[in-house]
Amino acid sequence: MKKLIVTFITCVCISYAGVAQNNNSGSPIPAVDVKTIDGKTFNTSKISNDGKPVIISFWATWCKPCKKELDAIAEQYEEWQKETGVKLIAVSIDDARSATKVGPDVKSKGWEYEIYIDENSDFKRAMNVNNVPHTFIIDGKGNIVWQHNSYAEGDEEHLLEALKKVAKGEKVN
Repeated sequence: MKKLIVTFITCVCISYAGVAQNNNSGSPIPAVDVKTIDGKTFNTSKISNDGKPVIISFWATWCKPCKKELDAIAEQYEEWQKETGVKLIAVSIDDARSATKVGPDVKSKGWEYEIYIDENSDFKRAMNVNNVPHTFIIDGKGNIVWQHNSYAEGDEEHLLEALKKVAKGEKVN
C-alpha cells in the first residue's frame, strides 16, 4: 500500500512538473545575495529592466535540459529583445565545488545573458525552485507573473507567447 501511495504521488508530481504555473503570481522578486561570474555580490532586489519584462532561468552546469533551453533561447534572444525588450538572467544553482565551471560553460556557449551564481541555493529556495530548469517571467513592475518547470523542445515558443503578453501589459494565463 505504501508503494502504491508513493507511486501515485510521484506520478502526480511528474505530471505537473512541466506545466506552466502562476504560483507566486504578482509576488515581487525576493531580495537575496548571489554572486556574479567574477565573484562580486549582487542583490536580486536590484533586478530590473526599465519597465520591460525579465526572464529568470534557473539552471546548472550538470543539467542538459537547462543548457538546451538556454541554447534554444540564445538562437532567438536578439529578436525577442527587439520585440519585447526582455532581459534574460540565468541563475546557476551550482554549489561551491562546481561553480568554477559556470564561467567557462557560459563562454563556450556564447550566451549573452546576465549570469549569476546561487552557490548556497538561497535565491533558489526564496523562489520555490525545486528542480531545474525553472523559468520565470517578471513583469515591468518586478512581479513574478509566470513560471515553468522543466524543458522539452519547443517550450521556448510557449515562453515567447507568455512574454509577448507580459510586454503588452496583458495578463498571462
